[in-house]
Amino acid sequence: MGLLEGKTALITGASRGIGKSIAHRFALEGADIAITNIVDDEEFKATIKEIEALGVKAKGYVSNAASFDDSQRLINDVVKDFSRIDILVNNAGITRDTLLMRMTEDQWDSVIAVNLKSVFNLTKAVLQTMLKQRYGSIINMSSVVGVTGNAGQSNYSASKAGIIGFTKSIAKEVGSRNIRCNAIAPGFILTEMTEKLPENVKNEWAERIPLRRGGTPEDVANTALYLASELSSYITGQTIHVCGGMLT
Repeated sequence: MGLLEGKTALITGASRGIGKSIAHRFALEGADIAITNIVDDEEFKATIKEIEALGVKAKGYVSNAASFDDSQRLINDVVKDFSRIDILVNNAGITRDTLLMRMTEDQWDSVIAVNLKSVFNLTKAVLQTMLKQRYGSIINMSSVVGVTGNAGQSNYSASKAGIIGFTKSIAKEVGSRNIRCNAIAPGFILTEMTEKLPENVKNEWAERIPLRRGGTPEDVANTALYLASELSSYITGQTIHVCGGMLT
């Protein structure tokens, strides 16, 4: 029997990368899976089919996590289709990197909306369901740069730092109802985005990491599984750094 047998998980921004790996990992442990994407493209459809092939119920929803109204509709639709939501993974995110002197208002606003406001939107929307269930695990995707900061990423770093503060606050608000809220702060993770970087840049990153390698989406997914399952039943309000020791 899988660690998540009988559970339903909603994962935002899950057509590729870390979100997709989390969806796969949860499905392998028996969870039914709802995933979202901003567009209904071929990659999204293929991901849904891959998850279904693992023997669980899976459905995709086109939804904009940065929209309060979209988020409420999404939660209502998922509850209608799956009857419950046990796990919410707030994974949707974007980058608009540039130095502050060159950053436009839109580059700031869009990153804050997609990365941070989305966490407010989905968490607020799902709480009514989880409170009725008296059960839930909310997992928010932060980043090591939310703790360390990073030149050229003031918007991204601010959004990810905000997620950590939000996570701690929600854990205190709903812990008495058996709802846990934790964050994951990935470091240098090898995804399609980082694969495009020159080899010398990737090597320089690896030299700064005690484990001397970048992480994989699976490394993050395994941590998400821990936080989603009863293995972490006494853990809430925490941020787990999946960074190979980059942040110590």
